Formats: sequence, C-alpha cells, structure tokens
Amino acid sequence: MTHWQRYGWELALAVLLVMEILVFGLANPRMLDINVLLFSTSDFICIGIVALPLTMVIVSGGIDISFGSTIGLCAIALGVMFQAGIPLPLAITFTLALGALCGLINAGLIIYTGINPLVITLGTMYLFGGSALLLSGISGATGYEGIGGFPMAFTDFANLTVFGLPVPLTIFIFCVLLCWLLMHRTHSGRNIFLIGQSSRVAQYSAIPVNRTLCALYSMTGFAAAIAAVLLVSYFGSARSDLGVSFLMPAITAVVLGGANIYGGSGSIIGTAVAVLLVGYLQQGLQMVGVANQVSSALSGALLIIVVVGRSVSLHRHHIQEWIQRRRTIRQD
Repeated sequence: MTHWQRYGWELALAVLLVMEILVFGLANPRMLDINVLLFSTSDFICIGIVALPLTMVIVSGGIDISFGSTIGLCAIALGVMFQAGIPLPLAITFTLALGALCGLINAGLIIYTGINPLVITLGTMYLFGGSALLLSGISGATGYEGIGGFPMAFTDFANLTVFGLPVPLTIFIFCVLLCWLLMHRTHSGRNIFLIGQSSRVAQYSAIPVNRTLCALYSMTGFAAAIAAVLLVSYFGSARSDLGVSFLMPAITAVVLGGANIYGGSGSIIGTAVAVLLVGYLQQGLQMVGVANQVSSALSGALLIIVVVGRSVSLHRHHIQEWIQRRRTIRQD
C-alpha cells in the first residue's frame, strides 16, 4: 500500500487547508501573516483537543455529545473551588479529575444499561449542563460575567508561547502525537478499530471491550476538562456556557477527518487537519466580514460537500459496476 493510498484523505484535506488559507489571504493579506495564523488558533484549538479522543470514541462505535456540558461544568467547578479558597493547582487537579469522572459516568451507563450511547450522552449532556447552571447560581456567577479574580499568572498562561507557539496550540500538538501513537501504533489502538467493527466479535476474541470503552470515554472527559482550564485562562473567567458551542464543530472535524460515524475506521491526523480546516474557515470568513450565521452555514455546506465527495471516491468501484450493468441492460 502506497503512502497516497494510506494517507490520501489526510493529504487531500491538507491541500484543501492550504488552498483555503491562500484564498482568504487574497481577500485579506493579514491571513497570510504567520503570527496571525498561529495565534488565531487559540480561538478554536480547544475544539481540537476534545475532538481527538472523540475520534477514538466514534471509531469504537460509540459517541459522546455531552463533552460541551462537561466543559461548562468543569469550568464553573474550577471557579467555585477557587472562590472557596482552594489553592489553584489543587483546584485544577480536581477539575481534571471531575472531567475524567464525567467520562466514566458515561461509559458506566452505556456498558451496564446497553442503551445507545447517543441516548445516554444526550441525558448526561443535560445532567452535566444542569449541574453547571446549578453551581453557577449557587456561586452567584450569572450571565456572561462568570467567576473572575484569577491570579495573573493563570490568566496569562493561555497567552504564553512555547518555542514560538501559543500554549493551547502546543498542547494540541502534544495531544495529536499522543492520540496518534495510542490509536495507530499500539495493540490497544487496534482493539479500538476491532470493537468499532463488531463489539460482539471483539468480546469473543477476549478483547477487554468494557475496559477500553471506560478508558476512551474518560479520556474524552479529561480532554474536556483540559479545554475548560485553558478556556478559563484564556477568557479570564469561569462560566458555565464555555463549551456550549463546541458540539457541532468537534463532530464536524471528526467526520470530516475521515471517521466513520458507525465506527470501525477513522484517523487522528485527519481529525487534526480537519480541526484547522474548520477553524480557519471560521476565522477567514470573519476576517473578510462575513456574518457568523453565514459562516456557520458555509461550514455545514463544506462538511456535506467533502463527505459526499469522500463517499463517492470510496464507492467509485461500485458506482462504475452499476453504470456498467445499466449499459449492459440497455444494450440487451
């Protein structure tokens, strides 16, 4: 198998990303500024941090739509703990543990009830979201103000650079490397694909299905907590609505990156490139003065066009056979 056959979709997305940046650069030359490209990622890269473990969940045949509420719950919990006088490093540790716990709750309910993951995580989405609003109300953090007063060292963290790269982007690159190694270079990663193709066969093959699902969902919750901490640092306040707009962009990036929504196939690199593709699309449209509503519609159109194009390319052989059969029937 050649590199093009193996990574053809990821390379196509990379080419599309470069073309997208060049097109927006013609309309607004600032888009071609390397500093603008790097530091504008801080506005959307947290979506990618959550989308990476979500890719593994979807490859395993599951789905988690509660991560947006988990982000809000973790963010407001961090604010409440800081407000209560808990030292910030300890509060961040508890926040990360809370995110992992939310993921484990999802996994436990899915495993022990046997109910479709979409239904379970829809329920926990409202559970975590309601808990976040409850905490917000108890702490008096209503509206868009949230809980502020964090030390400057914390609020500056998300705006620092590491080797010239913004901290959120650096964390995203580290997460890409970690998830890629886990899913594509380990025995556990192969198990994820096998579970997605057939969980029953995986169980008969002595693959630890339940343990793997617990790990995947807890990783998604943990990633949501990391995103929450970064967002609180970036905006300087802890709010319960910080993850409310993350659901569709993250799922779009996963599907656009090549993951089969029914499980069994997917790509970490594809998701990573798709996150940049979707993020820079939003950024570029804003820089050329397009309204947010229009940019959201264009993002949806991009998803439909690319996914349909990918589906056609994957089933090209079947389409050619169908056309050949039709021609044969007409000739007869």
